[in-house]
Amino acid sequence: MKKLARNGFMSALATTLLASATMVQAETLRLLTWGGYAPQDVIEAFTKETGIEVKVTKSNNEDMISKLRATGGAGFDLAQPSQDRIASAQADFDIYKPIDLNRIDGNQIIASMLDATKKSTTYDGNVYGVPHVWGTSGLIVNRKQASMVGDYTDLCDASIAGKVSYRLKRPTLIGFAFAMGEDPFAAYGDKNQYQKILDKVEKQLVSCKANVKAYWSGGDALMNLVRSNEVVAAMAWDAGGWKLNNENPDVTFVAPKSGALGWIDTFAIPRKSKAEDAAYQWINFVMRPDMAAKITESAGNFTAAQDGDQFVTAKLKSQFQESFPKADIDNIKWYPPVPPGLEEMEGKTLDRIKAAQ
Repeated sequence: MKKLARNGFMSALATTLLASATMVQAETLRLLTWGGYAPQDVIEAFTKETGIEVKVTKSNNEDMISKLRATGGAGFDLAQPSQDRIASAQADFDIYKPIDLNRIDGNQIIASMLDATKKSTTYDGNVYGVPHVWGTSGLIVNRKQASMVGDYTDLCDASIAGKVSYRLKRPTLIGFAFAMGEDPFAAYGDKNQYQKILDKVEKQLVSCKANVKAYWSGGDALMNLVRSNEVVAAMAWDAGGWKLNNENPDVTFVAPKSGALGWIDTFAIPRKSKAEDAAYQWINFVMRPDMAAKITESAGNFTAAQDGDQFVTAKLKSQFQESFPKADIDNIKWYPPVPPGLEEMEGKTLDRIKAAQ
């Protein structure tokens, strides 16, 4: 009887241990990300391969910082802030933990993007982000009617007077500065030098006002101006150019000679992540070229995955490769964190340009 009881106890204990092991295997990755960055088919493939469930919370930069600040970096295992929003948030709120680059398959990532992200997300000697989804602003050009446009300053060419559009926003100031031979990002730490650059760009943009059909603020309005041929060259975003190219092969996105302006949404690990291993597994999984292509189709933007363009649709692959040969990818000017006070200086410059007759 005692033997039977003991056998029963051991059987129950084994069942309990097995159940516990199953619960450990059924890990959950809590992902704080943007819409489209974790499509369902990618989640299902990841779970099938690893056994790890993925719980997605959609967010944006401000919301990510707010959520992680409120909990001291708890509540999520992996977040996706933009690369220029990490170092300052870490300095102010201590919400992330350093990235262990030894656990990242760097061979899967475009080297120039990895280097740029490491540089912009370094705080106190530690790297806090690696690149994921990226995009740029550059030029949308009707190649039949504005073939001379290859850089931002070409928007001021007299041959396309009245048929140009760009925004009165900081990217226009920065893009024109690069095209005029300046490096505004290098001047971020010197307000006097930065103001000299702004003054130089202001003079150029005031003299260029006659070329401007409209200063666009909404993407749909700009695209309609291009569709109607009222605008033949504009400073705008890459995916918009490719969308227009689907409708009119004469129109496409062109990376400017001085460099497209780029943003990167990253992977960053919250300080109190409870599934750090799962976070690294997810990063390496979605940076595979085939998975990266699924995210591109979902989000509308490419990822920093090496050869990620090889698995997208033939049309998008062709558009991407035409707009971004390797030299143009390596020439992208990635936005660094903005020091305090610079946006106020830029705002005053933009107001003067707008008011100028």
